[in-house]
Amino acid sequence: MTKQDALKKYFGYETFYPLQAEIIDHALAGKHALVLMPTGGGKSVCFQIPALIMDGTAIVISPLIALMKDQVDGLRANGIPATFLNSALAEGESAAVIRQCLKGDIKLLYISPERLGAASTIGFLQKLRISLFAVDEAHCISSWGHDFRPDYLKLHVLREKFPAVPLIALTATADRVIRKDILRQLDIPEDHQFIASFDRPNLSLSVYSGQKRLEQILRFLSKRKNQPGIIYCLSRKTTENVASRLQDRGYRAAYYHAGMANDERSKVQDAFIRDKIQIICATIAFGLGIDKSNIRWIVHYSLPKNIESYYQEIGRAGRDGAPADTVLFYSYADVKTHHEMLKDLPQDRQELLLAKLDRMKRYAEADICRRRILLSYFNEQPSGDCGNCDVCKNPPKKFNGTIIAQKALSAVARTGEKINMTTLIQILRGSHNMFIRENGYDQIKTFGVGRDIKYIEWAEYIFQLLNSGFVDIAYDEGYALKLNDLSRKILKAEMDVLLTEPMELEKKLETVAALPKKQVVADGLFEKLRALRRTLADENNVPAYVVFSDRTLLAMADARPRDEIEMLSVSGVGEHKMKQYGKQFLAEIRRYIHEEAKRVSK
Repeated sequence: MTKQDALKKYFGYETFYPLQAEIIDHALAGKHALVLMPTGGGKSVCFQIPALIMDGTAIVISPLIALMKDQVDGLRANGIPATFLNSALAEGESAAVIRQCLKGDIKLLYISPERLGAASTIGFLQKLRISLFAVDEAHCISSWGHDFRPDYLKLHVLREKFPAVPLIALTATADRVIRKDILRQLDIPEDHQFIASFDRPNLSLSVYSGQKRLEQILRFLSKRKNQPGIIYCLSRKTTENVASRLQDRGYRAAYYHAGMANDERSKVQDAFIRDKIQIICATIAFGLGIDKSNIRWIVHYSLPKNIESYYQEIGRAGRDGAPADTVLFYSYADVKTHHEMLKDLPQDRQELLLAKLDRMKRYAEADICRRRILLSYFNEQPSGDCGNCDVCKNPPKKFNGTIIAQKALSAVARTGEKINMTTLIQILRGSHNMFIRENGYDQIKTFGVGRDIKYIEWAEYIFQLLNSGFVDIAYDEGYALKLNDLSRKILKAEMDVLLTEPMELEKKLETVAALPKKQVVADGLFEKLRALRRTLADENNVPAYVVFSDRTLLAMADARPRDEIEMLSVSGVGEHKMKQYGKQFLAEIRRYIHEEAKRVSK
């Protein structure tokens, strides 16, 4: 059976996606490989077809215990003998699976990485005729990655115990540093990499202000009746609250997070896959490996922790190739939340994750094509701007920043590509601190050539260079900036660089303007809220402004929040004040709306 025959027979397709045929031939030749393909790019076919053609059983290492059954059911539905082995199986069920494999009845066996730590599992595998190993979600092996899983470190045993068996590592998200780590840990030759384009032109990309998120989501959903989608939230509580509010508005919504029992999560996931639920409000625990091609939109309620996570999560939309929308809500409060979540980690790990968070923050604040930023992050240079993101649809004014770029890149070159962004800016601005002097950086020609540009402006320009792919960053070398081919073209004056002037975040993002004060006062709600504030201030023996400022009360009167989520989106309402005073103000707003409705009805 040829690979073309297998594709048609088992999957019903006539042609392969780009690189699939090459990867399959590579595996059939018994060679190891690292495969990078975007979600929906057809990674699974790259090992499933060789498994069908080759003698023996293919072993698929997957972290997705909750989804193994779905994956296996999908293969079985295509007539492919497959099964799985993981900790969720009872002893008798595991024994039955092992017997099937030993009899040679199984072509693909899905197994969880934690099983590889058991000597009995290795002993069992040594009794099989193994055609190949496929390591799914291979980025999990790297501590530099966004989803590091210690169990993946056990995978080296496969190369030690089965050196002649081809191994294919697959991932949808890995930058240069993570790729290098995967190659090293799995002993895959560097020239055995297959990197497909990360471009997903069917996805629209937008970033909006984090104010009144729920209100904006409801407007967004009003134009997408019955279209399935996912809302990613940072906390479990937020998933539950958002799902509840959507249910109140008549949407078929549910929440999903790691705090739920396994059977509860499975029910929700199953209902979503079967379109019984339209909307999942989830933490990042949801979606890894999910096989649902018609997800039409992804909303990030808060800023993701890094670009890898963001790219992987938006990649779950539009897997069928049809247009899909992605929306990210962002505010500085999101960044503070992430900092809090990272504060107890070891220093080196914390620094890495904060650096990646900063790249994500810069993406949200960027004034250049968002698709260009994503592709350059994964070391891919787009041919032009996408025309399908909010920046391209409303482009900012740009200026020729070639000389600025040349100054920065020249300093990187003259310091041996060993410095991070902070040191680079200090050199450009002529700082005489001890580190600069000890390393002789005050003696290079570019020392002090950027004194006329403020520190914060240099930071913005350098991030624009990073986002455009005009310079790289090596997280595994102390965040050193590295020149690339485009850097050298700029230094040789072979290409121009367009930059945008630094702008405050509030001016960049779409904001919701407050009603003029006289309008709010006229309807009486503002005065009601002021009276309540005075009562609470007296009860707590604090000045009135300590409860809430006038500006916050005006914003409340304008927004008229109906629940905690909406109240927390009001400027000036933090979690602590929400706990202390929020319920009283919500009750006052509800009373006012109720009385107003009665007046109107008369």
